[in-house]
Amino acid sequence: MFTATPYTGNPVAVVHDADGLSGEEMQRFANWMNFSETTFLLPPEQAGADYRVRIFTPVLELPFAGHPTLGTCHAWLEAGGQPKQAGAIVQECEAGLVKVRQTPDGLAFAAPPLLREGPVDEPMIEQICDVLGIGRSEVVDAQWVDNGPGWVAVLLESAQRVLELRPGFAELDLGAVGPHPPGSAEAFEVRAFFPKDGALVEDPVTGSLNASLAKWLIDSGRATAPYVAAQGTALGRAGRVHISRDDDGTIWVGGGAVTCVNGEVNL
Repeated sequence: MFTATPYTGNPVAVVHDADGLSGEEMQRFANWMNFSETTFLLPPEQAGADYRVRIFTPVLELPFAGHPTLGTCHAWLEAGGQPKQAGAIVQECEAGLVKVRQTPDGLAFAAPPLLREGPVDEPMIEQICDVLGIGRSEVVDAQWVDNGPGWVAVLLESAQRVLELRPGFAELDLGAVGPHPPGSAEAFEVRAFFPKDGALVEDPVTGSLNASLAKWLIDSGRATAPYVAAQGTALGRAGRVHISRDDDGTIWVGGGAVTCVNGEVNL
């Protein structure tokens, strides 16, 4: 996901026809797959939805996540899914109904509302600095940007400083963002870290974090849509997240999708 080149984005496994599976069976398979997320396609329950999805990390279920939303929609369309209304696909998930649309840059989802936003208190900023191995003066700003997974984010002075981070461990879903030099093809460099098995691991490309970062950066005047964010560079990936904004303020988060593996699983 978030690439047009196979094996350079962030993978997601999508299981079709999952309505006979229990939550425990879904979680077991997601743990076995060990991707950032695995999703399960189900018939919709809410009026207006085209399909329903449940989203699992290897250890828990999420109410919403970005790249699984686009990957699931891509798989649903590729399997012959037909949206009820022209020009928009409506996904049902635990967080509610999420609109997805097709764009020249690939599929894009409408950023969901934030569950928590606002400034981060000083003790938390100091903890984040310790985790990232940076000085307090290097943090330009910090913000809660939680739209489901629990993100807290810091803005650093440059994309290069973001790429230099070598984080330690914390029980935090932590994002870091920094601007590329003016005139660059990408406006920002983004990195996302989350705890797993006693370590802070990095997510290759993160739609939910980019969605909430976009609201923060645009509302604070630090970014103007449309723009492109790079993510995954530190992992040898080439994720590109396309951010746009409608006149009504809706933020859209999009990117390419490529099917790399097709097959059957016994569940």
